[in-house]
Amino acid sequence: MTTQTLPIELYYWPTPNGWKISIMLEELGVPYTVKYVNIGKGEQFEPSFLKIAPNNRMPAIVDPEGPTADGGWGGEPISIFESGAILQYLGRKFGKLYAADERGRAEVDQWLFWQVGGLGPMAGQAHHFRQYAPETNTYGIDRYTNEVNRLYGVMNKRLADREFLAGGYSIADIASLGWIKPHKNQGQDLEDFHHLKRWYETLLARPAVIAGLAVGEERRRSIVDDKDAQKVLFGQRARA
Repeated sequence: MTTQTLPIELYYWPTPNGWKISIMLEELGVPYTVKYVNIGKGEQFEPSFLKIAPNNRMPAIVDPEGPTADGGWGGEPISIFESGAILQYLGRKFGKLYAADERGRAEVDQWLFWQVGGLGPMAGQAHHFRQYAPETNTYGIDRYTNEVNRLYGVMNKRLADREFLAGGYSIADIASLGWIKPHKNQGQDLEDFHHLKRWYETLLARPAVIAGLAVGEERRRSIVDDKDAQKVLFGQRARA
């Protein structure tokens, strides 16, 4: 089993994507330090952070004990951005929450990518049009609220005959949890999705999930009425 001597640096803000990695690190029980990136103040555009995360998005990590050429660990530091890639990396390194065999990993990967390519972006758009759009846009609200509802239905059906999304509890579940947590902001009622609700409540009871969701919670605040933060977060274009 791989052990971690030096703490992993987690570049983080308490959001659904940030929670993925704080929960994962808590589940693994490895040492880590939190480097807060206040996305409402534009800290994601700082040159030092862009060296780690060129897409100017958190989360990101720096592992001071990176992979070695011979397939071991304890080599040069490595930085990784994109939450799905971080989850896969940590799962491979520590041999937990990510199947060791190819068939098992394929099952996990398809649900992980379902989240990063579907559930997260669509839920994010539902949040935007329902909460932040400066003018009511009925088409946008209906389009994304309905698509999130469809995705909840896919997840609910998947969970009808199994406890977790892909075999045992895995990075696929961790990735999806944070985007179910703000379901009310997406216009969804978990009473309509009984299997999904059971899964959600099961995960929320896990000590590591409780600890991961609590990281930086005191810094979390609504930006519904914060126009300055909205200017930073929305309508970005390419920067020189």
